[in-house]
Amino acid sequence: MKTKKIVTSREIGLIIKKLRKELGISQEELAETLNVSYQQVQRYENGLNRLNVENIQTIATALKIPVTDFFIFDKMAIVSEDKTLYRTMEEDKLLKYFRKIENTGPKQTVIQVARLAARGR
Repeated sequence: MKTKKIVTSREIGLIIKKLRKELGISQEELAETLNVSYQQVQRYENGLNRLNVENIQTIATALKIPVTDFFIFDKMAIVSEDKTLYRTMEEDKLLKYFRKIENTGPKQTVIQVARLAARGR
């Protein structure tokens, strides 16, 4: 009987660190999203703390990946996805605050500011 490989907290931590860096997210930004300290994010990434099911789901959501990405062993079988499909932390923050604006006028102002900033003015 073939035994299944158990994924360790250290292995998941390395995946978290790799994805966080690919997305350009600092430990502090990830910690803010997860509502933990940046030291806790360091412990996750170094495999010093075991990750429970809830934490894995929360981290996967923050990194915008399916939970299963932490448990896939055959990387050759994975179809590469375009990372630009996922929003950055800054985009998430902007969208979060934009959605809280109730009046159309201020929303249009935000859109105009973003448009001008994108043009480099």
